[in-house]
Amino acid sequence: MSLDSVHDPGVTADTAMAPTDCARDLLSALRAGDSPDPYLATLAAYDDADLEPIRADSRAALAFWANCYNAGTQLLLDRRPHLYESPLRFFRFFNATALTVAGTDVTLDEMEHGILRGSKSKYGLGYLPRFLPRTFEMRYRVPIPDPRIHFVLNCGAESCPAIRVYEADRIDEQLDRATAAYLRSAVTYDAAADVVRLPRLFRWYRGDFGGPRGIRRLLARYDVTPADAMPDLQYKPWDWSRAAAKFAD
Repeated sequence: MSLDSVHDPGVTADTAMAPTDCARDLLSALRAGDSPDPYLATLAAYDDADLEPIRADSRAALAFWANCYNAGTQLLLDRRPHLYESPLRFFRFFNATALTVAGTDVTLDEMEHGILRGSKSKYGLGYLPRFLPRTFEMRYRVPIPDPRIHFVLNCGAESCPAIRVYEADRIDEQLDRATAAYLRSAVTYDAAADVVRLPRLFRWYRGDFGGPRGIRRLLARYDVTPADAMPDLQYKPWDWSRAAAKFAD
């Protein structure tokens, strides 16, 4: 089936399923190699009232949209890999319909920058707002974004964090674990030179972390650097090699 239709309209939707459960089970199905179509149909068939818990609870929103984003990435990589390999990847892949939620086609950029980052531009180093956000984005965006989301979202690149399935009632603990795991694997600290080498996402979104000072606080919080360290920040190249199904063990 082509993702041009996003979901198979012949599959029965179960809108009695809680939205957070649906997004969780969709990602779990993709990990297991099972058909995602029942969950895609359910996501598409929800209405505004069904998604009220996502708007009302930031924990539910974080878990729901993180699982949706990672599932949407895997679906695009599987069904439309040419979009990722295109020289126009940043427009064609990230702005293609990844999922349909409550009858609205949603892209990866909308889920990440519009909803999970609170309508922040992907340009401007995390300091600029998105231009002309849609009504759907404004209705569902997280009011106080959590910068740890950057260590959760997988856009299909080799440098991206590993994919995990998130639960609303455990999201804070899971964000901490995902952050710690990614920092251990992707950040290096040279104590002798007092230099820390970071994935480039720290530069792209440094405003999300509170600038260089906030980045240093984060590194100390997760024991990457000593609490009193003031290291120079250097940024590693990002490896955009396609890496589908990069699920955590």
